[in-house]
Amino acid sequence: MTTTDDSRTKPGSCQAAPGWGALLRGSNGALCIALAGGVMLHAINVYVTITILPSVVEDIGGAAYYAWNTTLFILASIVGSALSANILARLGPGSSYRLALLVFLSGATICAIAPNMPMLLAGRTIQGLGGGILFALSYAMIRIVFDEPLWPRAMAVVSSMWGAATLAGPALGGIFAEFDMWRGAFWGLLVVGAPYLLLTEKILPKRGANSVGMTAVAWLQICLLTLAVMLISVGSLSRALGGNLAGLFGAALPIAALIFAERRGTLRLLPRGSFSPGASLSILYAAMALLVIGMQTEIFVPYFLQTMHSLSPLIAGYLAALMAAGWAISAILFSGLTGAGARRAVVLGPIIVTSALLLLVAVLPASSPAGGMGLVMIAAGLTAVGFGIGLAWPHLLARVLVVAPRDEEGKASSGITTLQLFATALGAALAGMIANANDFDGAGAKDAAFWLFASFALAPAVAILVSITVAKDMKAGKSDS
Repeated sequence: MTTTDDSRTKPGSCQAAPGWGALLRGSNGALCIALAGGVMLHAINVYVTITILPSVVEDIGGAAYYAWNTTLFILASIVGSALSANILARLGPGSSYRLALLVFLSGATICAIAPNMPMLLAGRTIQGLGGGILFALSYAMIRIVFDEPLWPRAMAVVSSMWGAATLAGPALGGIFAEFDMWRGAFWGLLVVGAPYLLLTEKILPKRGANSVGMTAVAWLQICLLTLAVMLISVGSLSRALGGNLAGLFGAALPIAALIFAERRGTLRLLPRGSFSPGASLSILYAAMALLVIGMQTEIFVPYFLQTMHSLSPLIAGYLAALMAAGWAISAILFSGLTGAGARRAVVLGPIIVTSALLLLVAVLPASSPAGGMGLVMIAAGLTAVGFGIGLAWPHLLARVLVVAPRDEEGKASSGITTLQLFATALGAALAGMIANANDFDGAGAKDAAFWLFASFALAPAVAILVSITVAKDMKAGKSDS
């Protein structure tokens, strides 16, 4: 096992990155498998649920709460992410992963037996708590067990598990949905989770093997963050503009309070500089959040494809998963870029995402059934959204760990997960608001699809401008520390 120290690569260095062999051989390879598995299980669950949700709603109702399945899952994941550092310090890697997995599988069991939408949402919340711990532990351990030159490739492997999950998630969910047995998809997660539990017990270090210290949890900021997303979600239940605006304006207050607490308080959720205008960290986090928000259109893709284009749950699920597949392929192919290549990737990524979402604005709501060239264009657009994010993502993440204050690197690691989950929850809530406002489960499905993708193209469009500043900082070797 390797550990980080003060001899790390200097920011802005153009030194060639180590090859894949250095990461995938020996003890590093075993650790990489264990860390990637946590993200893969979390991601499989996401794509299982996205695929079966139309069947769930048809069986137990609750269409207005469609997006809440993602929102509550992600909000609970944020809490799990915030707790992960202390759980890791108190229990050690092996026991931490065991606890997270048991919580996650308990939630899956509740979902499998849920007779109505409220109970399903409760199960999803518990799943999210365990999944958030798993997700954050996977990223936090990268900084601990690998040398800095391996970080971009390790980040690429871990994040690419979303792509690997596209093979299992839609298949697991789609097959059960095809046979009107959606509950079996949640039982299937238990089958996937059991071998992973045994794997982590054998591979991960035991108590005392990690170097993470106990830290206080920024509960105020977590509550403010959760409140903001919930207000948007509640506002999304209204199909009147006034109700939607009330949710948005209501959310602005806790977000402002969150920023104030982070900038003025001594107990922070994110590292110093995360909310300072012009700071390297704040610019990086803004670029990452905007890209993640743009991807949240995927939660409604299976519904639109099944209801508007008469595709089967299995095919619709796989098409929705193309976003993650594109992310994985791009991250693996281009995570080894350094210097000017990495800077170009950071800028080109948001451009590709914006262009792909605009393509989907034109082809997804089309009146003709998705077949032939229409289906090819939909698939290309969905893949390109993920491809653009995967192109920039490993370099943005590695840059966060480089510019973070030296005494808050652990917080920077967990902050990556917190930010990604918050952006996901916020994007899901906004997507639900736009979809409900346009009567997505009724006569307004085509309008809902048009406005959803058109509105969400704005996020990566703004990210283009932000990423240009990021690239300039990378070239200058600018750091907040």
